[in-house]
Amino acid sequence: MSGNQQRNVSLRVDAPFRPPEWAVLQQQLMDLLNRSAEEFVERYVQPDGTLLWRSAWPGMDGSDDPYEGFMNLALLYVLGGKRELYDHARKVFDGITWQWTEYGQIYREFDGYYDWMHHGEGSLFFYFLGLADPASLKDRQRARRFARMYMGEDPEAPNYDPEKKLMRSPINGSRGPRFVMTEEDWMTHRGILDDYLAPFEDLTGVDIASGKCPWSDDAVYKEIIQKMNERMAKGDVPLNLNATSLIAHAFMYGGDERMIRWVVEYLGAWKARAEENGGIMPDNVGLSGKIGEYNDGKWWGGYYGWRWSHGLFTIVEPLTNATMNAALLTGDVSWLDVARRQLDLNWELRRSSSDGHWLVPHKHLDSGWTDYKRPNPAYPIYLWTVSMDPRDIERYERVGAADFYKEIEIPIVSGRNPHTGKETKHYIANTIPWFEFIRGNDPEYPEKILKANYALVQRQIEKMRSPQGDPAGWISDGYNLEDLSSIHKWQEMCPVYPEGLLQLTLGAPMHISHGGLQHARVRYYDAAARRPGLPPKVSALVERLADDSVTLTLVNVDESEEKEVVIQAGGFGEHSFTNAEVRDDRGELAQSVPAAGKWLHVRLGPSAGAKLVLSMNRYVNKPSYEAPWSPATPAPLIQSRQIT
Repeated sequence: MSGNQQRNVSLRVDAPFRPPEWAVLQQQLMDLLNRSAEEFVERYVQPDGTLLWRSAWPGMDGSDDPYEGFMNLALLYVLGGKRELYDHARKVFDGITWQWTEYGQIYREFDGYYDWMHHGEGSLFFYFLGLADPASLKDRQRARRFARMYMGEDPEAPNYDPEKKLMRSPINGSRGPRFVMTEEDWMTHRGILDDYLAPFEDLTGVDIASGKCPWSDDAVYKEIIQKMNERMAKGDVPLNLNATSLIAHAFMYGGDERMIRWVVEYLGAWKARAEENGGIMPDNVGLSGKIGEYNDGKWWGGYYGWRWSHGLFTIVEPLTNATMNAALLTGDVSWLDVARRQLDLNWELRRSSSDGHWLVPHKHLDSGWTDYKRPNPAYPIYLWTVSMDPRDIERYERVGAADFYKEIEIPIVSGRNPHTGKETKHYIANTIPWFEFIRGNDPEYPEKILKANYALVQRQIEKMRSPQGDPAGWISDGYNLEDLSSIHKWQEMCPVYPEGLLQLTLGAPMHISHGGLQHARVRYYDAAARRPGLPPKVSALVERLADDSVTLTLVNVDESEEKEVVIQAGGFGEHSFTNAEVRDDRGELAQSVPAAGKWLHVRLGPSAGAKLVLSMNRYVNKPSYEAPWSPATPAPLIQSRQIT
């Protein structure tokens, strides 16, 4: 236990509890995921943790993709996957870090330079390791060092201007801001970006109305790089707000209050810029702090902004991540208003489609708002999980989520949703169906999502074993489009997809894929094994969320052994329990005990289970990766020696 926690069992549950179907399905899915993870590692990872692949890799892109391909090893361990998963995750993370350092993308264990869409994706693995092992000195040290790169404290990586409260470039990293990009930097994207809207409206011979831009044309490519350096490479963009997750992650290792102040300062600066711009978040700010400084005064047209390449989602998504991080760190959920403001202003611009649906603009060109399509109903859901505010439910309901959003989706991993046309990354596909369940509208969702996940994992195993999953076919040092696309192979073959397990046990949607922390209403520890996750053969279902409580069912499907579970209030211990009610399988109250603090201990007898109604105060603790048995004072960090 930590210094201020006593080791005792607050609740004992011995009443027999017939396992519901979802409880059995959870165990079947966990078993399949454990086995598939072992096979995945055996097929693609060499004994030293590096990946069997090519001898050279160009450009600035790429290190995020192998991290993404293997990050769920750590996440599944956090949920209760077998102990070997952490060993694999640890080895693979370090192997990828070394390997992509040799390729040239990583420097000082962090991307030398890239944008915060890709930094965010690549950092997810690192964030999951924090949940997996808060005692890791190596990761604590890394977290502090990476945070310093974005807080204006690293002279080799002066990404942040503390006076102007801005990032100096959209392209940043361990080598600092990159004000001049080269043709080599972007070469791995050329074929892919042929199908995207042009980043500028005055490219020679390119029709913006076509919706496409021939990056593969050498003359056009040279002009794009030139204009990027003139108009996009200097100054700040909203995408950089994803860096707040990195700083929050570092805070949860050590509790450095300066990191909270930085998140509030930086998000506050963007809030002020939106207010200066009439409420709409500008997508480019110059080094002087002036909106549109290198873009003829236009508030649109920045890197990954309102015009190029994704529009609304690369504005709202970083805002959602940052405001959730600020609420987590400060306990002040009013920070969510910064993201809500953009959703509401975007909604005011809506228009009706010919079939009666509301459409909102996703892009802004020189001619005005454009790219009208149905809004994504997921963003209000993420906000609601933090706020519990009915007004966020109204924001969800007003968009009229299409039926296809509410249906459980089993996409082709890293393929495209056939309804929306959007790429489905990491199989985060069922936020809306989960929300309908947690609101009481789909009581059969637990069984449906677990069966769907099981089918997906089976399909991924078959794909991994097929000729297209043979890594020998990926090894090439050519630079054509097919060769370069092999960077995504590990994501495409990965069979470790625990979305249903995570939603049902933690009472939350999966993280936002471009750098969001894995927020949750509860998480679990195996007290006997002193490790994160549910004990073997224990299933859990969070079935109701309220502002002051969570309702969940714990079931021990083991007929011969008792289990001891520690339930934590909040994914990062940010909440505090106040009372625990135990109800039997008929819903009748069996016991009620006062609870205090962020951990509740439950001893489950063989074949025992209960429904727990846990009252809580939310956002009253500083978030932390601290485990129930963490020492009161962690081991000191190493003071890096500078030799001159």
